[in-house]
Amino acid sequence: MSRATEDSNRRMLRARDAMDRAYAQPLDVPALARIAHVSEAHFSRTFRATFGEPPHRYLQRRRVERAMFLLRATDRSVTDICFEVGFGSLGTFSRTFSAIVGTSPRQFRREAAAPVVPTCFTMAWTRPSESSPAPADD
Repeated sequence: MSRATEDSNRRMLRARDAMDRAYAQPLDVPALARIAHVSEAHFSRTFRATFGEPPHRYLQRRRVERAMFLLRATDRSVTDICFEVGFGSLGTFSRTFSAIVGTSPRQFRREAAAPVVPTCFTMAWTRPSESSPAPADD
């Protein structure tokens, strides 16, 4: 790998790390290009070539991934989660979530709720099997 390619990858990783850290902040291509120390057009082309998707789509996906976690782990409203992860409107959030996940945020929450299973069943299902052969002595 040439030094120029390595330097370009490092710049793109710096911008992607910024998106991962500050996904809820209003990030746009000009701000990300400044982080990577390249022009906006160069940033967009290089980011897509490096990571396989445009910067805006990557940021949306990161926001949706965080929203998925919050929908599973909390009982906060979908609207609160929408704004917490950085979307500016509930409509955009729902449309983007559905496009990426394949279901609405509310439906995802209903389907992601773990069924309540009695502890005795959980212990029985996760108990190591006694039918495994004993390890051979060498």
